[in-house]
Amino acid sequence: MQARVFFATITGNNEDVADVIVAAFKAANVAVSKEDIQLIDPQDIDKATTDIVVVVPYTFDNGSLPDEALDFYEDLADTDLSGIVYGVSGSGDDFYGDDFAVAIDKFEQQFEKTGALQGAVGVKVNLSPDQAATKALQEFTQSLITTAQHLS
Repeated sequence: MQARVFFATITGNNEDVADVIVAAFKAANVAVSKEDIQLIDPQDIDKATTDIVVVVPYTFDNGSLPDEALDFYEDLADTDLSGIVYGVSGSGDDFYGDDFAVAIDKFEQQFEKTGALQGAVGVKVNLSPDQAATKALQEFTQSLITTAQHLS
């Protein structure tokens, strides 16, 4: 099984989120890569060699997507990812209330257009992952793995 984790970060908090997910994949003996989202074109995701895709966007300001993830986000709508399991988790700041971590919701909606199968409900992390968020991210990752196993 092969997983790819695409992340965007400014403060390092979101890379911490991605690192928890990567560690959980490795602990489950899943081959995994961690990649900067601005270097990825969704249309280049090889469905023959990729089972799981995880996007880890941060949310800033009043619900804005990361600038470095905009191209990926826009291109995602026109990409066929049927047969791939996806998940979205990331950080935000609960100071923003209703706009807290809404980039996760936006990416999940965009993934729905690709034909990919959502393998886990997104985890919204306030700032950097604490013990509770780490546990939630580990459970998120296990759910992705379980969903992908049922597809194969």
